[in-house]
Amino acid sequence: MRRIKVWDLPVRLFHWLLVALILAAWVTQYLNRMTLHVWIGEWILTLLLFRVVWGFIGSDTARFSWFLRSPLAALRHLAHLGRREPDREIGHNAAGGWMVLVMLALIGIQVGTGLCANDLDDGGDTEGPLMHLVGKDRSDWLTHIHGLNFTAIEAVIVLHVLAIVAYAVLKRHNLVRPMVTGTKLLPADVAAPRVVNPVWALVVLAAAFGAVVWVVKS
Repeated sequence: MRRIKVWDLPVRLFHWLLVALILAAWVTQYLNRMTLHVWIGEWILTLLLFRVVWGFIGSDTARFSWFLRSPLAALRHLAHLGRREPDREIGHNAAGGWMVLVMLALIGIQVGTGLCANDLDDGGDTEGPLMHLVGKDRSDWLTHIHGLNFTAIEAVIVLHVLAIVAYAVLKRHNLVRPMVTGTKLLPADVAAPRVVNPVWALVVLAAAFGAVVWVVKS
């Protein structure tokens, strides 16, 4: 067995920053701090754009082509969830890859509807930065979708946490530690994935930030 780097720093920072920002978005909505809520949403959009681009040009385990397998492969993986066996996965497993895709899609819907949402009917005075492009009626509908979609995000988060617990209990696989340290103890014959220089991640993040600023100021 040897320690292999399976997650680069950009992916790990994305993961934990997204966790913190989603929690912050929920808290600011609950406390009716909507100006801050909108600002947090814009940062979530920045991270989302970064992750999509990094999914094509980033390190091996960050790439969609690396971890997205067929739905049948995901079902076969889940069928063996109760089988205790050594962990040989580099990056997301077949089922986890689809979980990532679903979560990114839901977050995309969330920030997209949030850009056009409003709280005027609830006595507030907050308008999404793109509300003026869609009009009040469509904004109200998108606000409704915004609320429903966050419920879906909460459900997926719960499912994600339950999956982590299930892997720990049933298979004795720790999925959290590698996302913190970046490394994983794997059999010596497992080839290490290619890791891209993190400087490129800064370039992508800067471009994503610039794109979000351009959109919200348009």
